[in-house]
Amino acid sequence: MAARTPHPHAGKIAAGTTDTAARRTPKAQADPAAAAPRLLSGGNPQIAKGYGNAPVQAYIAAMPGWKSAVGRRLDALIEHAVPGVNKAVKWNSPLYGIEGRGWFLGVHCFARYIKLAFFRGAALRPLPPVASKTPEARYFHIHEDDGLDEAQLTDWIRQASRLPGERI
Repeated sequence: MAARTPHPHAGKIAAGTTDTAARRTPKAQADPAAAAPRLLSGGNPQIAKGYGNAPVQAYIAAMPGWKSAVGRRLDALIEHAVPGVNKAVKWNSPLYGIEGRGWFLGVHCFARYIKLAFFRGAALRPLPPVASKTPEARYFHIHEDDGLDEAQLTDWIRQASRLPGERI
């Protein structure tokens, strides 16, 4: 009878795991931080639903190409304009809102632009330029080569934060 060769991972299995369980666990499953978020059609990051800054920052970090830098700038503008703003990711989109009053702004990536959805945008002055099927909402699209009018965006963000928000 031939001598049995030791398993190549013998002695390298984490405490509390069986040899069989360790061999069956894919690396991405064993280390969730190693797996990058999947991009959905149009390039929108798939981020798990969550509340607070962490899921929003995960979304921004996963925004493809030029959109990530714009996402960081938008997040900073929103935090500056609305101190203490609440944040969440729902339906793979960051949301910004006021405690007890609902969400006033959503962000979503598309292949060629970032869409800012002002849920009560019809009440903003001047109106954000893109109409919605929902009469109350208005959109603002940011394309790669667009210069951001930060003063106008900040004004819309402040106005929107003072209006009743959406219960999403």
